Amino acid sequence: MPTVSRRELLATGGPWALTLAIAGLSPAYAEPPPISRLGDAAPFSFEALRQRAKELAAKPYVAPPAAAEIVASIDFDAAQKIRFRGDRELWPTGPGSFPVRLFHVDMYNSLPVRLNQLSDGQAREIIFSADSFDYKDPKFAEKLPADLGFSGFRLMNGRGQETDWLAFQGASYFRSSGEDDQYGASARGIAINTAMPQPEEFPRFTEFWLEEAKDEASPFVVYALLDGPSIAGAYRFEATKGRVPVVTVTADLFARTDIDRVGIAPLTSMYWYGENELRFATDWRPEIHDSDGLAIWTGTGEHIWRPLINTRQVRTNSFLDNSPKGFGLMQRDRDFERYQDDGAFYNKRPGIWVEPVGPWGEGAVQLVEIPTDDEIHDNIVAYWVPKEPVRTGNELRYEYKLHWANDEPNPPVNIGRVVATYNGAGGVPGQRRAEDQHKRKFVIDFVGGPLSNMEQRFDITPVVTPSRGHVDNAYVIKVVGTDRWRALFDLTAEGDEPVDLRCFLRLDDETLSETWLYQWLPNAAPA
Repeated sequence: MPTVSRRELLATGGPWALTLAIAGLSPAYAEPPPISRLGDAAPFSFEALRQRAKELAAKPYVAPPAAAEIVASIDFDAAQKIRFRGDRELWPTGPGSFPVRLFHVDMYNSLPVRLNQLSDGQAREIIFSADSFDYKDPKFAEKLPADLGFSGFRLMNGRGQETDWLAFQGASYFRSSGEDDQYGASARGIAINTAMPQPEEFPRFTEFWLEEAKDEASPFVVYALLDGPSIAGAYRFEATKGRVPVVTVTADLFARTDIDRVGIAPLTSMYWYGENELRFATDWRPEIHDSDGLAIWTGTGEHIWRPLINTRQVRTNSFLDNSPKGFGLMQRDRDFERYQDDGAFYNKRPGIWVEPVGPWGEGAVQLVEIPTDDEIHDNIVAYWVPKEPVRTGNELRYEYKLHWANDEPNPPVNIGRVVATYNGAGGVPGQRRAEDQHKRKFVIDFVGGPLSNMEQRFDITPVVTPSRGHVDNAYVIKVVGTDRWRALFDLTAEGDEPVDLRCFLRLDDETLSETWLYQWLPNAAPA
């Protein structure tokens, strides 16, 4: 599975460009030209879109035509010079709060999508015009085909604003800037055959319908048609900004062929290294990641935290469940001192929490970790895989909410949560270390829940379970001068095979913390 380059996303001038200074804004006009040209009106409904997707899946897949030849010349530098003109945005005035600007095609997002403006059940296609963009090079604009098209769109933070909070662009990707107006992890409409022996498939949103909001309190609604070699689908997105942006997704999916692995509500993020993998750090910054762990709230009510790792080969871990209450790729460490980066602002990157609407049945949350040697690649994927295989002609419906948040929307208050994971040489600090090179010490910090009001005591037990090897020197202490409780233990495991670890805190018969899961790769070498 190929990773997604941040440079490719940044080239669009879209969400990732929020970390850069904005330059080259549209010039002022004495008389503003009209908004983008619109086609003839045609009736639209979600049920009609659903029927269209179903009929599409019943036919052989037809690949989109090749992009216009000139698009290959719009590289990173060229794309940065192209700006959608603010005076051409959709709904510059009206009852809603968020005008819309459109993305130009480029060599990284070369296939155009069809965009429609929707109002009162009537859809009108948004017709491409080079006049809608500021190219900084009139001669280049003259070379563009009249039907070049757009590559996506973004919702601006408000009228007269030059920053956005929600964007759709590329395959079935979309993303929000979260609570702190900083883009990070992304969502996708669907994941097909991720981390499988055969190449991964990337279905595309080929057409969108953008619906005018009824008032400032109403959500912004987007409809989309998905198409790919193995699947077609009809989507409805209901986006609400608020303090925490939330996108409610309804996905009706129709299988065109048998599919080996379908990933529902897929999330994509970046993890290079954190405090748990300092042995691989090659950059001066202490940590570099958009997300530092996978959080799961299982159908039985258990809370799980699995810190991310930068593997030396592609690895997929499955967490079996029945109708999970939620899962997400989260950024729990939000202290600037942990990153020391005042350009990328990793401490402000939002997590994405998936909240299923209704029961999802049996299946598994899968986590895919892909090796990376830089921060420019999205190398982490998480999604839900239904237990039942997807076969030709199957119809699936999933509904869920995506919270672009700094924390889980319903964090547990009755148990402690993991806030840090460390590991290093086994043995006792300050004493001569054991010569056993296979011994490794793990340190896990917990905060919150019943731990908050406890004074120092020494009868709390770390319940540690390894998949192989053995554990000793296990104990729990309260870190002096803090509200953190620290579990420590040594693991001895020979050989190269991964070791799956599980740990939680217990006092007598009471569980004090969520469950920490980890996969230790004993003899891994830096990427």
